[in-house]
Amino acid sequence: MTKKPLTYAEAGVDIDRGDAFIDRIAPFGKATHRPGVLAGIGGFGGLFALGGRYKDPVLVSGTDGVGTKLKLAFLTGRHGTVGIDLVAMCVNDVLCSGAEPLFFLDYFATGRLELDVATAVVSGIAAGCQQAGCALLGGETAELPGFYADGEYDLAGFSVAAVERAAILDGKQVRPGDVIIGLASSGLHSNGFSLARKALLEVRGLDLFGPSIGGKHPDLAAEMLEPTQIYVKAVLDLLAQQPVHALAHITGGGLPGNVPRSLPAGTRAVLHCDQWSEPAIFGAIRAAGVEELEMQRTFNLGLGMIAVLPAANVPASLALLAGHGIAATVVGEIVAADLAEADCIVV
Repeated sequence: MTKKPLTYAEAGVDIDRGDAFIDRIAPFGKATHRPGVLAGIGGFGGLFALGGRYKDPVLVSGTDGVGTKLKLAFLTGRHGTVGIDLVAMCVNDVLCSGAEPLFFLDYFATGRLELDVATAVVSGIAAGCQQAGCALLGGETAELPGFYADGEYDLAGFSVAAVERAAILDGKQVRPGDVIIGLASSGLHSNGFSLARKALLEVRGLDLFGPSIGGKHPDLAAEMLEPTQIYVKAVLDLLAQQPVHALAHITGGGLPGNVPRSLPAGTRAVLHCDQWSEPAIFGAIRAAGVEELEMQRTFNLGLGMIAVLPAANVPASLALLAGHGIAATVVGEIVAADLAEADCIVV
């Protein structure tokens, strides 16, 4: 009796399904095309030419993921926006060096490739790249049977940006007396979801498909899945027109953990919590018994990014950001402090 040949598909990896996925997502990469792209999705490597746009370019790279926010996508079957989160977490980081994101790469890993799910995820990645003005240059799709639970996947993203060496933001320009502008977040963004899920769904027992907390979304799931704000185009315009001294992306570590990363030793950022509007979802998490310091070092509390600049340039900067649809307000100031390293306090 002749045995049936053992195939890769029977072991859990379907090459034909993977090829079909590449065909599906090819248009997404083309939709993000920008000057500099020489070869995108499909080859062994994505090619990008800096050309003559820069006199003394410095490349800035960043990588990140979406974290346990993905659990909400699994629970709800809503996969269309986590790709935006993936891009946002990377491009907002490299932006803090004053750099323009040029291209993006993604890594999608799952136990079994579900074409509709994966296509929805990559469509979100492409949408995020369009918001950031960068090209989706390539990526990797890994089908790893037995490695991930059924219906689950993980994401990683990689962004490369460029900035003129003379224009790098390194915090050296920051001075006591500078003003801190806070750029509003769209909500939770992509940090603190292990605590948010426990506080809202377990401790408080809220229904994921019940009413939203802020009243601006169809349900709580949509509120929690609201994608991370991408600040690239607005902030690049700000950098081109105003003397920004520092930028900080408020991610894991919250305000006290991220603001000092952009400041020089001997300075302190003083943030006044009554000077910005905090989305209602943070109050709902706090009501589950989370102490204030834990809130501050876990969540963005309504500020997705901060910019430090001279006081004289604040009015024009706020007007510029408003023109891009970014709500921003003065939230604090830089003061001198006898510190070996910079810090940040919220009062």
